[in-house]
Order: sequence, then C-alpha cells, then structure tokens
Amino acid sequence: MSGHSKWHNIQGRKNAQDAKRGKIFQKLSRDIYMAAKSGGPDPDGNPQLRLVMDKARAANMPKDNIKRAIDKATGVGGGNFEEITYEGYGPAGVAILVEAVTDNRNRTASAVRGDFNRNGGNLGESGSVSFMFDRKGYIAIEREDLDVDEDQMFEDVIGAGAEDLQTSEEVFEIYTDPKDFPDVRDELQKKYDLASAELTMVPQNTVPVPADKVEQLQRLIDKLEDEDDVSEVYTSAEFPED
Repeated sequence: MSGHSKWHNIQGRKNAQDAKRGKIFQKLSRDIYMAAKSGGPDPDGNPQLRLVMDKARAANMPKDNIKRAIDKATGVGGGNFEEITYEGYGPAGVAILVEAVTDNRNRTASAVRGDFNRNGGNLGESGSVSFMFDRKGYIAIEREDLDVDEDQMFEDVIGAGAEDLQTSEEVFEIYTDPKDFPDVRDELQKKYDLASAELTMVPQNTVPVPADKVEQLQRLIDKLEDEDDVSEVYTSAEFPED
C-alpha cells in the first residue's frame, strides 16, 4: 500500500464539496439507484445499498430523496441509468479515473472529454489507467481526543479483518478488501467514531504535483466533479502539504 494519505486529500476538498451540497444529493441519488437496481431495495440484504444510504445520511440527505431513488430502481419511478468509467491523464501526468452514472452516454462522454481537453488533460482509452488503481474499502478514524495508541489500533483493525493501517498525527487510515469492508466497518463502529467509511479506488503509486501544476489540476478535478453525471473522481495525485 502506498504511503500516500488519502485523508490529506479528503480534508483539502471538504469545504469545496460542502458548497456543492445540491449536486452531492443528486449524485447520491444516482448511487442509491444503481445499488438498489443491481442488488435489490433491501439494505439489510444489499451491503452496497446500505453503504450508500449511510453516506447519504451522513450528508444529511432528506429521507424522501433516498426513498425516491429506491422507488425508481424498483420501477415506481422513471429513468434508466448505467455506470460508465472514463480514464485519462491530467497535468503533471496524474492518472485520473472518472465514475459516472448516466442515462445518456453521448452527453456524459462529451462533457468529460471537454473538461479534460480544456484543462490540460487527455481522455484515454478504456484500461489506459485503471490498472494503476486498486478497489479498496477505506475507513478513517481521527485521533483528536482518542486515547488509543497505534499498537492497540493495529490490533483492533487486524482483528476486525482489515488489510492495512496507516498512521499519522491526525488520523488512523484503514484499508480493507472490498468484500470485507461492511464487516470491518461495522466491527470498528462498535468501538470508534468513523470520520469516513467508503469504497474507493486507491492508486498503487502516487505522482507528486509540482507547484506550478496544482491550480490547473485542481481546476480539472473541480470541473469533472461539477458534472451532473459524475459520481466519483479518483486520481494518483500527491498534492503539496500546503
């Protein structure tokens, strides 16, 4: 596992994401739709749906919005969405994966391609960068006011079934196999408050971003995340600490 801290990027983007709450609800609705469509509308029997619903509640998404998304997946509402992944490179050679949920492939592809082209990136072919990432479960536990040392946390994390623990002054970061993620999350929740818990794509290696490329790369990521059809953007970027 790379020594790169995902938590650093999460914290660095939190304020910008808070400002996009309406779009976050729209993206969560599509994630709920896809999870319910593929695994059924019962969160007790559908771990992926339960995960997305937990994420929606954490974002203070209204219950009615969650119900409408599930209703659409079960045929009560309209809509026919599909998941698509786009791959490419950004400034400084940073690998970028874009996950989208759309009812119009042409519209989404045109928007994503335009964002890459206008912001110093290049949209690639399928498989051009996905091999550089691994699907992982990710859990973060903040260390502030937490009277637990690294040895105790490691024992709890491995005992819960996780693969890896990374420690910094601010946070414990835990990585799991995707299929083990719900069980690890539920087990750790019995002892700790989780600052973040999600399925994600983790770069096998990160690319340090030079100071003169940070603004351009950040603009590309922002534009992609602003697209209505885009649900997640993953990169191999390692931004400067400041």
